[in-house]
Amino acid sequence: MTDAEAYERGFARLSSYTVGPLLARVAASRGSRLLDVGCGTGVVTAAALAIGAEVTAVDADPGMVTLTARRHPAATVRPAALPELPFADQQFDVIAGNFIINHVPDAAEALRELRRVLRPGGAIGLTWWKSDEMTATGVFADAIAAAGVPYEPPARSFTAHDTPERFTALLTEAGLRQASVVDVRWRHRAGLAAWWTDIVRAGGPRFAVIGRQPPEVVERIRAGYLLLAAPYEEEGFPVCAHLACAHR
Repeated sequence: MTDAEAYERGFARLSSYTVGPLLARVAASRGSRLLDVGCGTGVVTAAALAIGAEVTAVDADPGMVTLTARRHPAATVRPAALPELPFADQQFDVIAGNFIINHVPDAAEALRELRRVLRPGGAIGLTWWKSDEMTATGVFADAIAAAGVPYEPPARSFTAHDTPERFTALLTEAGLRQASVVDVRWRHRAGLAAWWTDIVRAGGPRFAVIGRQPPEVVERIRAGYLLLAAPYEEEGFPVCAHLACAHR
């Protein structure tokens, strides 16, 4: 289970920048039956409720489900994970997945399942990171390497689909129409000490390795991180995400 509170201060805040563009691209509106898939701490759920959507939110992590349900009682929140969703066919007008498609084991199967629960004419919006413009977390990976810690990030099958061209093709193969991808760029501003604490505490598959090191090694990684992150302290880390939209 992820430390949901630390995740919220760290990764969730980083990923919140795409929520507005995501909901705008899928034309979420008052009365829309919206599925927030991979809801995390509920940043999409909160924004969708604010515009009057009828929100159902799911996540595989029990801590995330508990946190989102407690904070957003107006939403229906339940545990679930792609590629098997506990919903009837064509149940939703809109599906929003903020940085979830890059985590699923089989993106093609996940897209077919999302299409199944989307009504004809409904819209789906999905985001994922542009890996070579992810300075905010890249500094951690670089610091681990600089400290001489053996580290091999977990392989993700999504890498085979992570360019706009390949993902557009995957959406089309899943039976979705009018597929398109745009880039969203921003500067993520965070205090360097707080950013370190929250990312390390949240752990996750990529950075839990830091917390497993002896204290002296953790301190060596931290020193490398502060050195690498220092140029971004004033203006923030440059970040880029891809945002895909398609219709059933």
